Amino acid sequence: MGLRIDPWSFPDPEQDLAGEPGPARIVLAGGCFWCTEAVYAALDGVLAVRPGYAGGTAATADYRSVCGGGTDHAEVVEVTYDPQRIGLGQILKLFFSIAHDPTQKDRQGADIGRQYRSAIFYADEDQRRVAAAYIAQIEAAGLFDAPIQTTLEPLEAFYIAEDYHHDYAARNPHQPYIRMVAEPKVRKLREVHGALLKAD
Repeated sequence: MGLRIDPWSFPDPEQDLAGEPGPARIVLAGGCFWCTEAVYAALDGVLAVRPGYAGGTAATADYRSVCGGGTDHAEVVEVTYDPQRIGLGQILKLFFSIAHDPTQKDRQGADIGRQYRSAIFYADEDQRRVAAAYIAQIEAAGLFDAPIQTTLEPLEAFYIAEDYHHDYAARNPHQPYIRMVAEPKVRKLREVHGALLKAD
Protein backbone atom coordinates (compact mmCIF):
# COMPACT_ATOMS: atom_id res chain seq x y z
CA MET A 1 0.00 0.00 0.00
CA GLY A 2 1.30 3.45 -0.92
CA LEU A 3 0.95 5.06 2.51
CA ARG A 4 3.28 8.03 3.01
CA ILE A 5 3.04 7.59 6.79
CA ASP A 6 3.04 4.46 8.89
CA PRO A 7 -0.38 3.07 9.86
CA TRP A 8 0.28 3.87 13.52
CA SER A 9 -0.01 7.57 12.62
CA PHE A 10 -3.15 7.31 10.50
CA PRO A 11 -5.60 9.97 11.78
CA ASP A 12 -8.96 9.49 13.42
CA PRO A 13 -11.84 10.97 11.42
CA GLU A 14 -12.75 14.56 12.21
CA GLN A 15 -16.41 13.71 11.52
CA ASP A 16 -18.35 10.68 12.75
CA LEU A 17 -21.86 9.56 13.59
CA ALA A 18 -23.33 9.59 17.07
CA GLY A 19 -23.08 6.25 18.84
CA GLU A 20 -26.78 5.54 19.06
CA PRO A 21 -28.20 2.27 20.48
CA GLY A 22 -28.92 -0.62 18.16
CA PRO A 23 -26.93 -2.24 15.35
CA ALA A 24 -25.77 -0.27 12.31
CA ARG A 25 -24.53 -1.47 8.93
CA ILE A 26 -22.09 -0.29 6.28
CA VAL A 27 -21.24 -1.99 2.99
CA LEU A 28 -17.62 -1.78 1.83
CA ALA A 29 -15.81 -2.92 -1.31
CA GLY A 30 -12.06 -3.35 -1.02
CA GLY A 31 -11.05 -6.15 -3.35
CA CYS A 32 -11.62 -9.82 -2.60
CA PHE A 33 -14.30 -10.13 0.05
CA TRP A 34 -12.47 -13.03 1.72
CA CYS A 35 -9.76 -10.60 2.83
CA THR A 36 -11.91 -7.67 3.92
CA GLU A 37 -14.14 -10.06 5.85
CA ALA A 38 -11.10 -11.39 7.74
CA VAL A 39 -10.12 -7.88 8.89
CA TYR A 40 -13.54 -6.80 10.13
CA ALA A 41 -14.47 -10.14 11.71
CA ALA A 42 -11.63 -9.63 14.20
CA LEU A 43 -12.90 -6.30 15.58
CA ASP A 44 -14.58 -5.86 18.93
CA GLY A 45 -17.96 -4.22 18.41
CA VAL A 46 -18.44 -5.83 15.00
CA LEU A 47 -21.45 -8.11 15.35
CA ALA A 48 -21.41 -9.79 11.94
CA VAL A 49 -19.64 -9.62 8.59
CA ARG A 50 -21.30 -11.03 5.48
CA PRO A 51 -19.66 -11.25 2.06
CA GLY A 52 -21.79 -10.36 -0.89
CA TYR A 53 -22.31 -8.25 -3.98
CA ALA A 54 -23.50 -4.67 -4.51
CA GLY A 55 -23.79 -2.29 -7.42
CA GLY A 56 -25.53 -4.55 -9.92
CA THR A 57 -28.75 -6.43 -10.41
CA ALA A 58 -30.20 -9.49 -8.72
CA ALA A 59 -29.88 -11.42 -11.99
CA THR A 60 -26.07 -11.17 -11.91
CA ALA A 61 -25.50 -11.42 -8.14
CA ASP A 62 -23.57 -14.68 -8.21
CA TYR A 63 -19.87 -15.45 -7.98
CA ARG A 64 -19.40 -16.72 -11.52
CA SER A 65 -21.09 -13.69 -13.10
CA VAL A 66 -19.31 -11.17 -10.87
CA CYS A 67 -15.88 -12.76 -11.35
CA GLY A 68 -16.40 -12.62 -15.10
CA GLY A 69 -16.17 -8.84 -14.82
CA GLY A 70 -19.21 -8.11 -16.96
CA THR A 71 -21.52 -6.85 -14.21
CA ASP A 72 -21.70 -3.61 -12.24
CA HIS A 73 -21.26 -5.53 -8.99
CA ALA A 74 -18.35 -5.23 -6.61
CA GLU A 75 -17.35 -7.89 -4.13
CA VAL A 76 -18.37 -6.35 -0.81
CA VAL A 77 -18.73 -7.03 2.87
CA GLU A 78 -21.72 -5.94 4.93
CA VAL A 79 -20.35 -4.96 8.34
CA THR A 80 -22.93 -4.96 11.15
CA TYR A 81 -21.63 -3.20 14.24
CA ASP A 82 -22.58 -1.74 17.61
CA PRO A 83 -22.07 2.05 17.30
CA GLN A 84 -21.65 2.35 21.06
CA ARG A 85 -18.56 0.10 20.89
CA ILE A 86 -17.03 1.02 17.53
CA GLY A 87 -17.93 3.99 15.37
CA LEU A 88 -18.33 4.31 11.63
CA GLY A 89 -15.30 6.58 11.63
CA GLN A 90 -13.08 3.87 13.11
CA ILE A 91 -14.43 1.35 10.59
CA LEU A 92 -13.55 3.72 7.76
CA LYS A 93 -10.13 4.44 9.23
CA LEU A 94 -9.33 0.72 9.11
CA PHE A 95 -10.80 0.45 5.62
CA PHE A 96 -8.31 3.00 4.29
CA SER A 97 -5.27 2.13 6.43
CA ILE A 98 -5.46 -1.68 6.79
CA ALA A 99 -8.14 -3.45 4.77
CA HIS A 100 -7.13 -2.44 1.23
CA ASP A 101 -5.24 0.02 -0.97
CA PRO A 102 -7.64 2.84 -1.90
CA THR A 103 -5.26 4.22 -4.54
CA GLN A 104 -5.76 1.27 -6.90
CA LYS A 105 -8.50 1.70 -9.50
CA ASP A 106 -10.60 -1.35 -10.41
CA ARG A 107 -8.12 -3.75 -8.84
CA GLN A 108 -6.40 -4.92 -5.67
CA GLY A 109 -2.98 -6.35 -6.38
CA ALA A 110 -3.30 -9.22 -8.83
CA ASP A 111 -7.12 -9.14 -8.66
CA ILE A 112 -8.06 -6.98 -11.63
CA GLY A 113 -11.51 -5.81 -12.71
CA ARG A 114 -14.33 -3.48 -11.77
CA GLN A 115 -15.60 -6.11 -9.33
CA TYR A 116 -12.52 -5.39 -7.19
CA ARG A 117 -12.99 -1.60 -7.09
CA SER A 118 -12.66 0.46 -3.95
CA ALA A 119 -16.11 1.69 -2.95
CA ILE A 120 -18.27 2.66 -0.01
CA PHE A 121 -21.94 1.85 -0.54
CA TYR A 122 -23.76 4.29 1.70
CA ALA A 123 -27.25 3.62 3.04
CA ASP A 124 -28.11 7.24 3.82
CA GLU A 125 -26.86 10.79 3.62
CA ASP A 126 -25.17 10.61 7.04
CA GLN A 127 -22.98 7.70 5.95
CA ARG A 128 -22.16 9.47 2.68
CA ARG A 129 -21.25 12.69 4.50
CA VAL A 130 -18.90 10.98 6.98
CA ALA A 131 -17.21 8.95 4.24
CA ALA A 132 -16.76 11.97 1.95
CA ALA A 133 -15.35 14.04 4.81
CA TYR A 134 -12.82 11.36 5.71
CA ILE A 135 -11.66 10.96 2.12
CA ALA A 136 -11.20 14.74 1.93
CA GLN A 137 -9.35 14.70 5.25
CA ILE A 138 -6.81 12.07 4.27
CA GLU A 139 -6.37 13.51 0.78
CA ALA A 140 -5.65 16.95 2.26
CA ALA A 141 -3.11 15.36 4.61
CA GLY A 142 -1.26 13.75 1.69
CA LEU A 143 -1.23 10.34 3.36
CA PHE A 144 -0.93 8.39 0.09
CA ASP A 145 1.53 8.67 -2.76
CA ALA A 146 -1.28 8.45 -5.34
CA PRO A 147 -4.86 9.76 -5.60
CA ILE A 148 -7.61 7.93 -3.71
CA GLN A 149 -9.84 6.02 -6.12
CA THR A 150 -12.62 5.10 -3.68
CA THR A 151 -16.09 5.80 -5.04
CA LEU A 152 -19.15 6.65 -2.96
CA GLU A 153 -22.15 4.78 -4.33
CA PRO A 154 -25.72 4.64 -3.00
CA LEU A 155 -26.61 1.19 -1.71
CA GLU A 156 -29.50 -0.01 -3.86
CA ALA A 157 -29.32 -3.60 -2.61
CA PHE A 158 -26.94 -6.01 -0.89
CA TYR A 159 -26.92 -9.56 -2.23
CA ILE A 160 -25.44 -12.13 0.11
CA ALA A 161 -22.73 -14.35 -1.35
CA GLU A 162 -22.87 -18.11 -1.64
CA ASP A 163 -22.43 -20.05 1.60
CA TYR A 164 -18.91 -21.30 0.85
CA HIS A 165 -17.54 -17.72 0.85
CA HIS A 166 -18.55 -17.05 4.46
CA ASP A 167 -15.69 -17.14 7.01
CA TYR A 168 -13.50 -18.29 4.12
CA ALA A 169 -10.19 -17.07 5.55
CA ALA A 170 -10.92 -18.52 8.99
CA ARG A 171 -11.88 -21.89 7.49
CA ASN A 172 -8.98 -21.99 4.99
CA PRO A 173 -5.96 -20.48 6.80
CA HIS A 174 -3.44 -22.51 4.79
CA GLN A 175 -4.85 -21.69 1.38
CA PRO A 176 -2.05 -19.87 -0.54
CA TYR A 177 -4.13 -16.82 -1.46
CA ILE A 178 -5.28 -16.38 2.14
CA ARG A 179 -1.72 -16.70 3.44
CA MET A 180 -0.41 -14.21 0.88
CA VAL A 181 -3.18 -11.58 0.93
CA ALA A 182 -5.51 -11.88 3.93
CA GLU A 183 -3.07 -12.99 6.61
CA PRO A 184 -0.74 -9.95 6.32
CA LYS A 185 -3.70 -7.60 6.70
CA VAL A 186 -4.93 -9.34 9.84
CA ARG A 187 -1.37 -9.41 11.20
CA LYS A 188 -1.01 -5.66 10.60
CA LEU A 189 -4.37 -5.09 12.29
CA ARG A 190 -3.17 -6.98 15.35
CA GLU A 191 0.12 -5.09 15.44
CA VAL A 192 -1.32 -1.60 14.99
CA HIS A 193 -4.77 -1.87 16.57
CA GLY A 194 -4.54 -4.70 19.07
CA ALA A 195 -6.78 -2.83 21.51
CA LEU A 196 -9.64 -2.93 19.00
CA LEU A 197 -9.70 -6.72 18.65
CA LYS A 198 -12.15 -9.18 20.08
CA ALA A 199 -10.88 -11.15 23.07
CA ASP A 200 -9.47 -14.53 22.03
